[in-house]
Amino acid sequence: MATNRLSNATGTAAFLPSTTTIRAGWLISGLVVLFLLVDGIMKVLRTDVSIEATVEFGYPQNQVAWIGLALLVCTLLYAIPRTAVLGAILLTGYLGGAIASQVRIEEPAFLFAALIGVLAWTGLGLRDERARMLFR
Repeated sequence: MATNRLSNATGTAAFLPSTTTIRAGWLISGLVVLFLLVDGIMKVLRTDVSIEATVEFGYPQNQVAWIGLALLVCTLLYAIPRTAVLGAILLTGYLGGAIASQVRIEEPAFLFAALIGVLAWTGLGLRDERARMLFR
């Protein structure tokens, strides 16, 4: 019976994820990236919906595109395998700011931003050994 186990540099057993696990990670990550890219692009293009929502959170209208650009950079870093861990860390900061902004105006939808953050790390953990190492 074959196992998905190997010995890592420290001599402890490490488990190799199955192909299904890696695919699930990419699927979850892909959905997170898709959602965040749409949100970021809408902000960069300064659509009416994104301007209204951002101003409602207390940010000046002239900062909407910059906020969107920051989101796009973080999301692209997350989507690229080589920089995915850095991207996840930056997205965590971005989403933390979104949560703080929503809590400040007593918006109950702050849980959605938290869910996106959890999904981002779950997807990354399923697809990337470096991310799994952060949690050992």
